[in-house]
Amino acid sequence: MNKKLLALVIGLNLSAAAQAETPSLEKMWQLIQDQQQEIAELKGQLQETDIKTEATISAVERFSATPTASKKTTFGGYGEVHYNNLEKDDSSSTKDAIDFHRFVMFTGHQFTDSIRFFSELEVEHSLSGNGHPGEVELEQAYIEWDATENLTAKAGLFLMPIGVINETHEPNTFYGTERNNVEKNIIPATWWEAGAAINGEITEGLSYDLAAHSGLYIPEGKHKPRDGRQKVAQAKADDMAFTGRIKYTAIPGLEIAASFQHQSDVRQGEGVAIDGTLFEAHVAWIRDNFQLRALYAQWDFDDAINTTKMGADEQTGMYIEPSFKLNEKLGLFARYSAWDNTAASNTDSEITQLDVGINYWLHPNVVFKFDYQNQDAPGEKGYDGVNLGLGYSF
Repeated sequence: MNKKLLALVIGLNLSAAAQAETPSLEKMWQLIQDQQQEIAELKGQLQETDIKTEATISAVERFSATPTASKKTTFGGYGEVHYNNLEKDDSSSTKDAIDFHRFVMFTGHQFTDSIRFFSELEVEHSLSGNGHPGEVELEQAYIEWDATENLTAKAGLFLMPIGVINETHEPNTFYGTERNNVEKNIIPATWWEAGAAINGEITEGLSYDLAAHSGLYIPEGKHKPRDGRQKVAQAKADDMAFTGRIKYTAIPGLEIAASFQHQSDVRQGEGVAIDGTLFEAHVAWIRDNFQLRALYAQWDFDDAINTTKMGADEQTGMYIEPSFKLNEKLGLFARYSAWDNTAASNTDSEITQLDVGINYWLHPNVVFKFDYQNQDAPGEKGYDGVNLGLGYSF
């Protein structure tokens, strides 16, 4: 290629010279010198081009030499900062604090087209250990396998397929600074266990989940499901639990689901056995800029739990949350919720709360939140006030 280019340049120059007036020997000598200089310059340019091409090829080869595994490993996370300024109705106490509530990192790896790993590691309240309020928690770590086109299996540590926010709780995906109290106090989100599960599709838009896993351990003196989360940390496994869910999503924007869980002994073999059954149903509907979420959950325990707290054999909760997006960045919401961890008692033990506020999405994955809450609890113990939040996910 280089020789052809040089020959072409020389030929053009000689042709031009032939058409001109026959030069003297002195002019001929000068012409040859000029041609030699042009040839030298062209050689330099070609050499520089070759060097750049070789550098580009080398860079491509280095990129191609990157281990294939690194291309199949994914990384992400989410976090949220909260400011709460709340006061009890009877003015007996206040909550005035700012907290980096959650800092979460995701790691996943695709072994093959059908086998993958996913994990979630979380730091709560910024500091843990030595009397600090926070915790370091492994919330997910499981292997998932696509057994067939319509059947997926997983084993390890995973989130329970119950409720709206237990499996999807990144701060940019829901309204309100704090997660709703019904799913927190009744279900109780965020809730994970260790075991095995399958997920399948019965027909298009109709799916199911079945799981066998570790269960709650509600010790003597406690009665709330949230008190029984073991978080798979040397968890007692005298009695396992079983969970099932059916979910309908055939209509775009609509999700209707119902979950059921059973555990024959939430005391895990300590003292009198207490059977526990959870039922949960919810609707999540989005149409244009309008969204509606509604959920009901109920625990039924054996009467023996009443020796700890009268009326704890039935624990219920519900909420309804309409919201509207004014544009792609700004949304308004209202939520009415009610929950009772001693619903079977003859006393007034139900807590209700009304939340109203706004979400402002600086980016689809970055959100600022402001809301006001008005809580009514027995004995004027409800907290009223404002909450501010910042959340992100990637």
